[in-house]
Amino acid sequence: MTVAARTLTDQEQRERRAWFRARWERGVAFNRNCRMRMLRWDSDGVEVALPYAEALSAHEGVFHGGVISALIDTAGAGAVIAGHDFQKGSRLSTVSMSVQYLAPARGREAVAFARCIRRGRRLHFADVDVRMPDGRICARGQVVVTISGERPGVGDPIEPLTEE
Repeated sequence: MTVAARTLTDQEQRERRAWFRARWERGVAFNRNCRMRMLRWDSDGVEVALPYAEALSAHEGVFHGGVISALIDTAGAGAVIAGHDFQKGSRLSTVSMSVQYLAPARGREAVAFARCIRRGRRLHFADVDVRMPDGRICARGQVVVTISGERPGVGDPIEPLTEE
C-alpha cells in the first residue's frame, strides 16, 4: 500500500520527520510518563535520554531492565523513522528486539544512541547502545521494525507537554 497517489516533496518529508520527533517525546504517553527526551533526531540516528526516577527502578539507584529495553525499542524505532522515506508508509510496528544487559544501569540518566543499519522494503534494522553519564555502555540492543501503510493522524497537532 502506498502513502499517496502523489510524490511527497522534500518539505513534506521533513515535516513528517519533525512530526514523529514531537510524537515520540510528547504524543506517546509511555515516553512522556517516563520523561524521555529526544536529544538528537536525524537521518544518521537518534539520541534519547531517560532521566532516573524511583518509579523506573529495580533496586534503589538502578533502572529496571524492562525500562532499559523500552528505551532501546523507542530509540531503535526512532532511528528508523527519523531517516525514513515516507513514500513507503508511516505505520511502524516493532517486529523483534534483542537486548544484552552489560552492567547495572545506575546514574542520573540513561542515554540511548541508535542508528538504522539497514533499510529494506518493509523491514528495517537498528542498533542501539545505552550509556550512563560516565560513558560506560550498560546495554545493547537490536530492533527490527516494519513500516507499511499510512498511520492515521500523521501531521495532526501534538498536544503540548503538561506537568503531571
